[in-house]
Amino acid sequence: MIMGDLSNEPSMEEILASIRRIISEEGEAAVPTPKARAPRAVREQPAEAEATEEAPDILELTEPMAVEAASDEALVSDEAAAASRRSLAALAMSVTQPGAGGHSQIEDLVRELLRPMLKEWLDANLPAIVDAKVAAEIARITRG
Repeated sequence: MIMGDLSNEPSMEEILASIRRIISEEGEAAVPTPKARAPRAVREQPAEAEATEEAPDILELTEPMAVEAASDEALVSDEAAAASRRSLAALAMSVTQPGAGGHSQIEDLVRELLRPMLKEWLDANLPAIVDAKVAAEIARITRG
């Protein structure tokens, strides 16, 4: 096939229709019928035998299953939980306390990380923005 030749390529609609067809076929195949799941010995029995005997490998969930009650026993000791709470509270306080500039440490960190990105963007875009605004203002003044 030639790289630029698109005459043999399927259209987007054909591709989507094919995908939908495959998904619907897989969806139908994903829901097995009891007959499809029955073992070979059961499938080869006459129809009357199938009606009177249930296939042994089919599980019918007609009654709700009993759920074990959650244990009241904690996973960690009270001392470990208290120590964890204290550590997390100290971390939260250190992050939200005002820094040297009167801002929280998170704000200072964000400012520090954004400064080089902002400088790079301004260096790349500010001259063009200023030139466009100056030209627009000159055009407005000369028209009036």
